[in-house]
Amino acid sequence: MSRLEADCSRCFGLCCVALPFARSADFPVDKPAGEPCRNLLADHRCGIHDRLVDGGWRGCVTFDCFGAGQQVSQVTFGGVSWRHAPGTASRMYAVLPVMRQLHEMLAHLRDALALATDEATRAELAAAAEDVTAATAGSPDEVLAVDLVAARSRVGGLLRTVSATERDRQRRRHGIPKPPRRVRPGADLVGADLRGRDLRAADLRGSLLIAADLRDADLRWADLLGADLRDADLRGARLDGALFLTRPQLAAART
Repeated sequence: MSRLEADCSRCFGLCCVALPFARSADFPVDKPAGEPCRNLLADHRCGIHDRLVDGGWRGCVTFDCFGAGQQVSQVTFGGVSWRHAPGTASRMYAVLPVMRQLHEMLAHLRDALALATDEATRAELAAAAEDVTAATAGSPDEVLAVDLVAARSRVGGLLRTVSATERDRQRRRHGIPKPPRRVRPGADLVGADLRGRDLRAADLRGSLLIAADLRDADLRWADLLGADLRDADLRGARLDGALFLTRPQLAAART
């Protein structure tokens, strides 16, 4: 298993304790940060894992820590859980969201390295990945001291470069027309009717596609970094080759 994939068997149920959630379409109850979920068992497993959706716990299904949970549990805190060392609990809970962002960056850098062909860009990506990886190996205080704004700015710029290069390559290779003007980074496309549209190589990073109708749309090589796909209808959509699309995004959509 990749270190960037969640391995709940090696985690202390951190997402079920550290993170807050509110009663909504994603959760049936409120839970403050630092309070164990009522479904968390003594062995850090979920007592209703096989029926989360039926019970109204959709938010659990769409969440992905990108392997941050086991990194914090087994590396940052040396395999000693918050149950056995209550004094570490608050710092452990604080470290988790920082580690998750670092691991998500690593996952995107990994994908970008698979796309980049320019040696200079590959060298920059590799250097960024090395620095982020080093940050994930630090002590709790070192992880909490990471400048996430600077790290995300650096990684985001590299991903933007790789995306633009790859999308331009695919446009030229396949004669792809420019997408509609409203299809752009950060666009508000909530509930938009995009059924069957040719969105190949479109830049949709950060776009709001909540409840959008994307049935049978062609999203090959589209940049979907950070796009909000909650309840978007992706049935029949072409997603092979889509850039920086994550499992949580897909899990939040209708497929």
